[in-house]
Amino acid sequence: MDEKELVQRAKMGDEKAFEQLVTAYERKVYATAYRFMSNEADAMDAAQDVFVRVFRFIGKFNEDSSFSTWLYRITINVCKDNLKKRAGRAELPLEVQDDEGESYYHEISDSRYDPVEVYERSQLSRDIREGIEALPENYKEMIIMRDVCGMTYEEISEELNLEIGTVKSRISRARERLRKKLLQNGNKPASFRSNG
Repeated sequence: MDEKELVQRAKMGDEKAFEQLVTAYERKVYATAYRFMSNEADAMDAAQDVFVRVFRFIGKFNEDSSFSTWLYRITINVCKDNLKKRAGRAELPLEVQDDEGESYYHEISDSRYDPVEVYERSQLSRDIREGIEALPENYKEMIIMRDVCGMTYEEISEELNLEIGTVKSRISRARERLRKKLLQNGNKPASFRSNG
C-alpha cells in the first residue's frame, strides 16, 4: 500500500493505516525534534505530541503538499511551541550533591536502541549539532529541512513560500557557516561534506 492510500485510509479512521504512517516516520520526526530540542526527553515528548496532533488533524490534511511536508511543518510547530513553554519554566539541573557534598550527575537512561543516540556520541556529530544550534533561525530551519529531513528544494520552497533560488542560496550560506564552525572546532574538511 503506498503512502497516498495510507493517508486516505487514515483520514477515514483506519487506525492500522495510521500506525503504518507513524512507523514510517517516527524516527525522522524524533531526529528532527532532537535537533530542535537538543535533549532526548524533550524530543520524545515533542515526537509524541506531533503524532497526537497528526491523529487529531489528519482529516483536515488537504493533500496540496506531500504528507511528509505537512508532517514536517507540524513537527516544527510543536518544537517551537515546546521551546517557548520550556523557556518559561526553570530547568532542573542534572548535577546533584549527595549527603557528603560530592557532586554527581543523574543519568537518564533509555532502554531502547536508538540509532540517533549512537550517532550523537561522536564528537563530529556534537559539533554539527552545536553548529546548527548556533545558526540563525531561518538557516537552522532550512538545514534541518534539507539535511535532516531530506526534503527537496521544491518542497522547502513550497513550505516556506520562497523562490527556489532563495532556498538554495540560504542553504548554501547556512552550510558555509556550519563548515566554518566545524573547522574552528578542529574538524578536518575531509571528515564532513555538504549534500547538494
